[in-house]
Amino acid sequence: MLVRLLYASRAADDVSQEELLRILSQSKANNPESGITGVLCSSGRIFLQVLEGGRMQVNGLYNHIAADPRHQDVVILCYEEISERKFSGWSMGLVNLERINPSLLLKYSECATLDPYCVSGKASMALFDELMATASIMGQSNPLLPAAR
Repeated sequence: MLVRLLYASRAADDVSQEELLRILSQSKANNPESGITGVLCSSGRIFLQVLEGGRMQVNGLYNHIAADPRHQDVVILCYEEISERKFSGWSMGLVNLERINPSLLLKYSECATLDPYCVSGKASMALFDELMATASIMGQSNPLLPAAR
């Protein structure tokens, strides 16, 4: 049973770019063996992440994240059973919002900043869909998949 979980959290402390890249590297190393794919979006101390995979694996990872003292205000924005993955190409992709046109955020929010606490889960998922469609997701593709030709 595949599921998709979208959550938001705030970092307890400031997160440097180096720390963010270290977290991303760990995710890319650990997620393939669990069959988890997804994308992480961050801006300042706010994180928005979508996870896809088996129900037990996604729930386990989410519980681990929610218990991590580096995160606070962890909330599930959307949780659904799915028939196929949207983000199968990424063991964990990253969106650098500093490089995104602010009008894209404004399309789904009251202001041109990332604040998933003020928008619906549906709007946040639509933002991810558009980020994927505009090739704004960076990072290595899923090592479980054959390389694109």
